[in-house]
Amino acid sequence: MFLKKIKENKLFKFLTNFYIFILAIFLIWMFFFDSNVQLNREFDKEIKELKNTITFYKKEIGKDKKTIKELQDSLQLERFAREKYLMKKKNEDIYIIEIDTLKK
Repeated sequence: MFLKKIKENKLFKFLTNFYIFILAIFLIWMFFFDSNVQLNREFDKEIKELKNTITFYKKEIGKDKKTIKELQDSLQLERFAREKYLMKKKNEDIYIIEIDTLKK
């Protein structure tokens, strides 16, 4: 009597259907054993990382373009070269003073 009720249950009939059983095996195979799904996940992660690097470099390019615009003036260019690359004129001496900020 108990087995008869289980066999008449719609969910039991649905789960014991041959096509549903084959579909379940196929889905388990695809998601857990197939390497293509795993590769696609790895590629998606890599794509996200590359998109992040693209946005980072676009911001850096914007900053560099702004700096280049500012350096069109020769005085600004000279100041930038002196500060950034420690360039000097022939008759000048440069002294770099470093202040120790660590407390002893």
